[in-house]
Amino acid sequence: MTNRQVPVRGGFLGRAIAVFGAASSAAAAVQTYRAPNRRDLETLGIDAGGFSRIKQR
Repeated sequence: MTNRQVPVRGGFLGRAIAVFGAASSAAAAVQTYRAPNRRDLETLGIDAGGFSRIKQR
C-alpha cells in the first residue's frame, strides 16, 4: 500500500487555517484601534487600500 501525503500548507486544510488566523489577527488589530497587516487583509480578500480609508466614528 502506498501512503500519499499531501502537504497541509497547500491543501484545503492549510488554507482554512490561514484564513482563520488572518481573521483572528485582523479582528484583534481593529479591536485595539490598530491597522491590520496588509497580508492578513489580502488573505481575507479585503483591499488594504480601501480598508485604510474607512473612518471610525
